[in-house]
Amino acid sequence: MPPESVFLQTCNRMELYSGNGDVPKRVARHLFRVVSGLESAIVGERAVQGQVKEAYLKARNDHHLPAGIHKLFECALEVGKRVRNETEISHGAVSHSLAAVEIMEEEQVDLKHARITIIGVNKLTSDILKFLQNKGAQLLFLGNRSLDRAHELADPLGIQVFGLEEKKNYLKNTDILISATSAPSLVVTTDDIERDQKLLAIDLAFPRDIDAEIATYPNVHLYNLRDLENRVKKNIEVRSSEVEKAEAIIEDEIEILEDIMERRKLYATK
Repeated sequence: MPPESVFLQTCNRMELYSGNGDVPKRVARHLFRVVSGLESAIVGERAVQGQVKEAYLKARNDHHLPAGIHKLFECALEVGKRVRNETEISHGAVSHSLAAVEIMEEEQVDLKHARITIIGVNKLTSDILKFLQNKGAQLLFLGNRSLDRAHELADPLGIQVFGLEEKKNYLKNTDILISATSAPSLVVTTDDIERDQKLLAIDLAFPRDIDAEIATYPNVHLYNLRDLENRVKKNIEVRSSEVEKAEAIIEDEIEILEDIMERRKLYATK
């Protein structure tokens, strides 16, 4: 790998940026699209902005970068900020786990003080637990048929676990319930929830984990998998509709970069 270069690695790409002199317009356009999330599997993905920044800072700290590469990445990071600030390209949750957290926030639940019970151990519940802890949630409980699997997920996060035979004791004090198991039949029935209990319930399982009858209770808000899928679909449509705005910003920033390069050349010849 050339020493004066930036090596960019994301979840679906590995790219090397190197060379002296002017930055070709096609290279700038490509990097600007990458940092804006237009080349991601999910349009508007946020993580790529941080990945580009990290790659640039590492290269800058490790060795001397040519002026053109410096300016290319400085402009790219500015493009990423502009696209996310001036468009809705990164608006809304586009995964079931983030959609679940989005619902909790829209319901104006105080996540720092709410008692949150999650049932099921899998990638989905793992992501939700981590998102919730990042949001400041502290009273988290994880239930599962296999306690060994529950401990594998919960212990590193400092979360209390329980077996499903104990679920009624935990659910009676629960403010938020999220269930996502692969059970063939109902996991949470009407016997597990008090009729006057205030509860936000999110059922991410298919077939459903939570008895639909519980939604008729006066203080229960129950969301199911279809609700979340509709939310994700709508958010993806919103993001897709913003692509044209993002591309206009990119073309604007390419002109700015070219103008900077031209002025530098004029200054160097004086």
